[in-house]
Amino acid sequence: MKTTILGILFILFISACQPPIDVAQVKKDIFNTEKDFEKMTHEKGIVEAFYFYAADSAVIKRGNDSLIIGKESIHHYYMEQGVEKAIVTWTPDFIDVSQDGSMAYTYGKYLWKIPDSDSTFIEYKGVFHTVWKKQADGSWKYVWD
Repeated sequence: MKTTILGILFILFISACQPPIDVAQVKKDIFNTEKDFEKMTHEKGIVEAFYFYAADSAVIKRGNDSLIIGKESIHHYYMEQGVEKAIVTWTPDFIDVSQDGSMAYTYGKYLWKIPDSDSTFIEYKGVFHTVWKKQADGSWKYVWD
C-alpha cells in the first residue's frame, strides 16, 4: 500500500514538473507546417507532398465519402489521379492544439486548379480539415485530411 501511494505521488510530482505548452508557438509550428506542405506541392508535386506529410496510419476522405487508409495507400491513390499538372493552394483559417501539444487541427479554404484536355484550368474550391499529430522526431504529420 505504501509503495502504491509513493508511486502515485511520484507520478503526480513528475506530471506537475512538465513545462507548460506554449500554445502560440505550437499554433505557429502548425501554420508553418501547413505552408511548407503547400510549398512542397508546388516544388515536388502533389503526390510526393501528400506522401511526405502523411503519418503511417493517415486517412484521407475523397470522392463519394471514400476513405483511403494508410500512407502507402494515399501515395497510390494520388499516383492514379493524374495530378502532376494540378495546382493546389490553401491557408488555415483556424488552428487549435491539444492541451499536451501532441495533436492539432486546422481548417480553411482550398483551391485546386486542374488542367483539362485543352490545358485550361478547372477550379474546385472548398473547405479542408486536417488533423495533425506530433511525431517522435518532433515533426508534424497529418493523420486525417
